[in-house]
Amino acid sequence: MVLTPHSDDDFMRQALSEAERAAAAGEVPIGAVIVHDGRIIGRGRNACERLNDATAHAEMVAITAAGSALDDWRLEDCTLYVTLEPCPMCLGACLNARVKRVVYGAREPKSGACGSVVDLSAPPGYNHALEVTGGVLADLAGDLMRGFFRELRERRKRDAD
Repeated sequence: MVLTPHSDDDFMRQALSEAERAAAAGEVPIGAVIVHDGRIIGRGRNACERLNDATAHAEMVAITAAGSALDDWRLEDCTLYVTLEPCPMCLGACLNARVKRVVYGAREPKSGACGSVVDLSAPPGYNHALEVTGGVLADLAGDLMRGFFRELRERRKRDAD
């Protein structure tokens, strides 16, 4: 069987699809997929509001799903694709899970842990480092976030009137 090669853009589009599903459910539109050997083994989208759980970020959900798919908490040779630069919690989970590579879309100037606020991709003395690629389909990811929050502000304004 010949595997069809996939690009970072292809997998980021899958993460964007998860983000759109999050937005449709009233969640902040962040989506993630984890890829191993050219196939998606974990999907996640924000579920903090639905679950009342501050840890239910898209990356965390995808990491849990990928671990189940591999029957191993170690996600060596896996790549995480996420629509927004991960926060410290999520990047820490990637380090602990031994994810090989993180690819993100839009930068997160308030809590990004891949260089926007802090760079935790290779903590000094830590036993693992992440390869990081940012800016993949950043315009699409950023537009999705801006549109979601614009609609949220408009809805809140209408409800206040």
